Amino acid sequence: MTASRPSSHPVHVGLKFSQQLCTIEQQREVWRVADEAGFDHLWDFDHFHPIGQAPLEGDIFDGWSLLAAMAEATTRVRIGNMVTGNTYRHPAVLAKIATTVDHLSGGRLEFGLGGAWAEAEHEMLGIDFPRVGTRLRRLDEACHVIKKLWTEERADFEGRHYRLQGALANPKPIQKPYPPIWIGGGGEQKTLRIVAEHADVWNMAGGSLDVAQHKVEVLRRHCADVGRDPDEIRLSVQLRFDRNADAILRDAEAFIQAGFTELIVIVTEPNSRARAERVAREVLPRLRP
Repeated sequence: MTASRPSSHPVHVGLKFSQQLCTIEQQREVWRVADEAGFDHLWDFDHFHPIGQAPLEGDIFDGWSLLAAMAEATTRVRIGNMVTGNTYRHPAVLAKIATTVDHLSGGRLEFGLGGAWAEAEHEMLGIDFPRVGTRLRRLDEACHVIKKLWTEERADFEGRHYRLQGALANPKPIQKPYPPIWIGGGGEQKTLRIVAEHADVWNMAGGSLDVAQHKVEVLRRHCADVGRDPDEIRLSVQLRFDRNADAILRDAEAFIQAGFTELIVIVTEPNSRARAERVAREVLPRLRP
C-alpha cells in the first residue's frame, strides 16, 4: 500500500488505549493484543480526570504507573505516554521515572512530552497553570534539564523555571544517548520551535491533512533557523478507530504520502479488546511497507 512515499523513515504503527473509563484488566487485554500482534508501539496518556466527552467524575488511572506495568506485561512492543504534561512533575522527577521505565522495559521507552493544556485538572489539584507562553518556556527548559540528567555525570542548569546544581541522576537510561523524545502540540511560534530544537518525533494529535502539511512547513522553517536537518524529525499522527477499516486506511495513506511515518491508532471502550483485534487484523497488515 505504501510503495512510494516522500520519507525515508520506515512506517511504524502504534496502538493507543487511554486509561479512562476502563478497568485494569481491559488495559491488560489491549496490551496483550499490541504485543502479540506486532504493533511497533503502545501508548496511554497523562491526565487526572477523563477528557473529551467523558464525565469528569469517571475512573482514570495514572499513565506513568501503567507504563511501568506495561513494561513488565509486554516483551517486544515499545511503550510510551502520548504525551506527558510537563507541568504535572518537576522534570528531574520525570527523568527519574522515565529512566526507571526504560530499565523495566529493557530499553523500549518512547518518551512523550508536551506543555500541558487541561486547565481544569490544574485548578482542581492546585497545580500552577500559567499562560501558554510560560508553559512552553517551561517545556523548553524541561527538555534541556532532562537531557542533561540523562547524559551528564553531574548536571548544572540555570533557567527561569528550573535549576540544577551538580545534580546526580544514576543510572542513565538504557537507550543511548536517551529514549526517543516525542513532543506533541501544534503551536507555530513556540511549540514547533521546541520540536525543531529537541524532538526526535513530532506528534500531531489530530486534524486535517491540509493543517498537518502547513504545520510541517512551519516546522521545517524552524529547523532552518536552528540549523537542524528537518528530515531527522519523524512525523506522527493519531487516528481514531471509530469507523470501518477502509476509512482509517485512506486517512493513514494520505498522511504517509505527506511524510508521516509514525501512525498511532486510538481504540476506546466499549469493546476495546475487540477494537484492538480489528485494528491488528484489518489495518496493521495493510500499513506495512
